[in-house]
Amino acid sequence: MRFSVAPMMDWSDRHCRALHRHFSARALLYTEMVTTGAILFGPRERLLGFNSIEHPVALQLGGSEPKALAQCAGIGADYGYDEINLNCGCPSDRVQNGAFGACLMRSPQLVGECVAAMKAVVSVPVTVKCRIGVDDQEPREALWAMAQACVDAGVDALIVHARKAWLQGLSPKENRDVPPLDYPLVHQLKRDFSDLPISINGGFTDMAAIAGQLSALDGVMVGRAAYHDPALLLGVDPALFGHEAPAADQFAVVEAYEAYIAARLAEGVRLADITRHMLGMFNGMPGARLWRRHLATEAVKRGAGIEVLHDALALIRNAVNDADARRSAKDEAMQLAGAGLTG
Repeated sequence: MRFSVAPMMDWSDRHCRALHRHFSARALLYTEMVTTGAILFGPRERLLGFNSIEHPVALQLGGSEPKALAQCAGIGADYGYDEINLNCGCPSDRVQNGAFGACLMRSPQLVGECVAAMKAVVSVPVTVKCRIGVDDQEPREALWAMAQACVDAGVDALIVHARKAWLQGLSPKENRDVPPLDYPLVHQLKRDFSDLPISINGGFTDMAAIAGQLSALDGVMVGRAAYHDPALLLGVDPALFGHEAPAADQFAVVEAYEAYIAARLAEGVRLADITRHMLGMFNGMPGARLWRRHLATEAVKRGAGIEVLHDALALIRNAVNDADARRSAKDEAMQLAGAGLTG
């Protein structure tokens, strides 16, 4: 996949994915990581249910037991997911305690067994998202061993977060920034595994940088940048797929997303559970702070309805119009001054 939005714990839930789909019709969207134990013994519909507008959408699994992963992959495929992905990159303590996530960088053969088990029961693609290594591993050895094990198991694609994970001494948040990114290493991996579709993840914040990676790799995955500034996604379809974006701008996205919000409110979903993903939609525009503040304070109130969104939208429209009027007045004054018509 040329472009995808990363799985992000506590962020990429179904409401977030439905929002992102209004920015790009073609990006592959990922769920939050869902553990095998949660799927097998937890509230399955709440964990796996999604709206048909989200397609193409991939389910990311967390686990390290081949039989359980195969069972959950089959469940995910039955739910209609377009891809099943195995998490081999999350460094959180909870994941480490379960001996999966980034810990699996130390066990490439086990990862291969997991991939083979999942491939045996589903017809949709099975992919792996990994790091370039963990702790004191030599990335050139660890990543190549992971890639080879996955290829031998028949993996359909590898997504590489181009940063080592430190399982001891760094928090999950620090693991997103502190170890240096190594894009050239991932480029070399692609040269050595030319038949394996490889996507890169980590640190991309603009469309030029994203498009630049596609000369060396098959795809780019973006996480936090897409979440905090989803307007970035408006450039995905035109720049990477040669198609028009599904909306002209953020205002059009909000208007199109209203139907989804209204339907979820009618089902009893709290407005704040939806609008929390919309706070960054107008970052960098006049009135962005007013938009964020209004949604943050009003959407959480009991019984908050679609009118809260309308009011927030009016605040930012007015701010943008005021800024445009001031800019026009300034431009006119400069033109008059240049023509010598001012006193």
